[in-house]
Amino acid sequence: MNYFITGIGTNVGKTIISAILTETLHADYWKPIQSGTIEGKDSDTIRDLISNSETTIHAESYLLKQPLSPHFAAKIDSIEIKLDEIQLPTTTHDLIIEGAGGIFVPINETHYVIDIAKKIECEIILVISNYLGCINHSILSIDYLLRHHYKINALVFNGSFETEVKSAITNYHKDLPCIEIPTLEKLTKDNIKHTAETLRGKF
Repeated sequence: MNYFITGIGTNVGKTIISAILTETLHADYWKPIQSGTIEGKDSDTIRDLISNSETTIHAESYLLKQPLSPHFAAKIDSIEIKLDEIQLPTTTHDLIIEGAGGIFVPINETHYVIDIAKKIECEIILVISNYLGCINHSILSIDYLLRHHYKINALVFNGSFETEVKSAITNYHKDLPCIEIPTLEKLTKDNIKHTAETLRGKF
């Protein structure tokens, strides 16, 4: 199974959730487009956080230096991101695919991050974090995905949520599976492994 990890915005915890799910499934990991390599790569974070020896971390299709939206970072690097050149890695494992930012982050003048998921036929895992505005961002993201016939595998609530906030999101479409990930005070292999073990059998 191919799982596309996207979020309701930037900095909602997609990489941490990707690490947890990679460890849960002993899956492979792939970040098709990485912006901000001057600050590091998400694939290196994944490598540092997982414990299993079965995961293969596949090379990015595009590496961009500046921590900006891919279309802007690519322009600075004099690169054109072409959707057709983003090819699914070959693997016999489940594959965790991490997007960049939210679903409508542009990768070029005509395509957005979510178009990668459509091209390679993935199930969507939508990561939600708790901040002022997250209800609106969550419902808009869910609405778009459902109206455009994406398969939402799960909503992942990353961190603590007030009941009123979470219920406002889940009440929009009550049939969507939800997973709660507690706030990890320290990002360590042991904490990622422990959290991953609580999710086994849910995917």
